[in-house]
Amino acid sequence: MSGGTDGTGRDDGFPGVPRIPGPRAPADDRAYLPAPPAAPDLSHKVLTSLLGAWALAACSTEETAAVEAHLTSCAPCAHEAMRLRDAVGLLHTDGSLDLDPMLRTRVLESCLGRRPPRIPVPSWAAPYDAETARLDALLRDIGGSEWHAPVRLKWFEGDRQTGRRTTVAGVIGHLTAVDGLVSTALGLDDPLGSGDKPLSPTERTETYWSTAYPPLTRAVREPWRDQSHALVRTVSFAGRGVAELSVPYGDLALPLRDSLLERAFECWVHGGDIADAVDYPYEPPAAAHLHRMIDLAVRLLPATLAERRRAGPAAGARHLITAGSPGRSLHLEVEGRGGGDWYIALDPPAAAGSPDRTVAHVALDGVEFCRLVAGHVSPVEAAAGQQGDRQAISDVLFAAASLSRL
Repeated sequence: MSGGTDGTGRDDGFPGVPRIPGPRAPADDRAYLPAPPAAPDLSHKVLTSLLGAWALAACSTEETAAVEAHLTSCAPCAHEAMRLRDAVGLLHTDGSLDLDPMLRTRVLESCLGRRPPRIPVPSWAAPYDAETARLDALLRDIGGSEWHAPVRLKWFEGDRQTGRRTTVAGVIGHLTAVDGLVSTALGLDDPLGSGDKPLSPTERTETYWSTAYPPLTRAVREPWRDQSHALVRTVSFAGRGVAELSVPYGDLALPLRDSLLERAFECWVHGGDIADAVDYPYEPPAAAHLHRMIDLAVRLLPATLAERRRAGPAAGARHLITAGSPGRSLHLEVEGRGGGDWYIALDPPAAAGSPDRTVAHVALDGVEFCRLVAGHVSPVEAAAGQQGDRQAISDVLFAAASLSRL
């Protein structure tokens, strides 16, 4: 393959291969310029080995002259030179070369969805397994100093939002302490040791924080991680009966299947708190898992409404209903990820929610509903659409917020 000429008899090299001419002086001054260095006589093998250095402009003047002279007569080397020059151009991009911060999450979700474990995790434990794995991936990525980043935990007490300041490490300590309730129910080691009496989740957290010395650091990650793995492994080997095992939460108890779902919810919520503190992207749970979390909150609402009536904040029941019979209901329409329709009984908790007895309707996004249940958003700001009995709507929204706790 031969190069073209420009009409003066000068070889232009191969089409598309850029030449790198040296600086030109005015015609009148050419006699005073030194002659360009003569290209050394190098073998094809040596010239080929110099192409990478030439592309990086790392050759000597003589080597550059030899390579460029060679490129005008060797098609393979000319095309290789073009490829290397393009590659070097990529190294000087103004864009960030950092990996997509969501890459780890996508890979993790793909692995969790495609690779069946040797011992299958029960479907009711899958949300906890997934959320602890996602949080662990976040913790693996953060730097040592970020473990001390301030985090404000928020929840509702009565009708008012409250909070507590801690650190990223303190949040993991909180999760470790409360997960210990499930560990104890399964006969595993309790991170707080054996106490004189059972402690509520809040009491367990305060105890864990008050006895931690020196202040919590990134060292809390491994015990929390080992504990979560032990929980998933134990329920996977235990068989079907373990799902109904009772786990005490102070003033209430949940079956193990619901307890692990509640722990998955807390893991996601506090994972989001940590992500906000260290400026890390963090997505909501998978739609199927989020739907289960919403369903658990809805199932807890009738009893919570009854408790608020006894304490005073909520309006009293208007009708006495036989257990299991349909009663006045609020239609909760959850849109978006994890969405669905639920009918919440407004009279005694033993009553059944019914579309035929609907007196109010509330529509809101699934993630927004979960933020309400977590105490991260005020009830007066949560619902996008409200229709019907205003007192019933207020009672349900405030009851949802009161499900939150430290």
